[in-house]
Amino acid sequence: MNHNHKHPHTHPHSHPHDHAHGHSHEHSHDHGKSHSHGQGHDHDHDSDSKPEMSTQEKLGVLLSHWVDHNDSHKDNFYSWAKKAEQAGLDGIAFHLKQAGDLSEKVTEHLRQAEEKLHG
Repeated sequence: MNHNHKHPHTHPHSHPHDHAHGHSHEHSHDHGKSHSHGQGHDHDHDSDSKPEMSTQEKLGVLLSHWVDHNDSHKDNFYSWAKKAEQAGLDGIAFHLKQAGDLSEKVTEHLRQAEEKLHG
């Protein structure tokens, strides 16, 4: 099942969600880059099916995705902060910059988790 929805971004990408069924979500981002996260997987439970991913394997995929996805949002926050400043919306620009700064901290924590995962 495919679910398509738009976010205020401009490049398409899809990523897996840990559901009982496989599907992708299409997003677009403002920086003009295209990328895809994860692979679809099937839930065929016959003897030829692939083994379930371990928690560590899932976290490896998810952490990498979350870093990229969070950085994309951070870039959008800073981009819109600049646009808000240019439009004389200094109060809004301030909060968007703060959101970008916090996103940088989130990314750092995600990277630290990746480092611990990979030893």
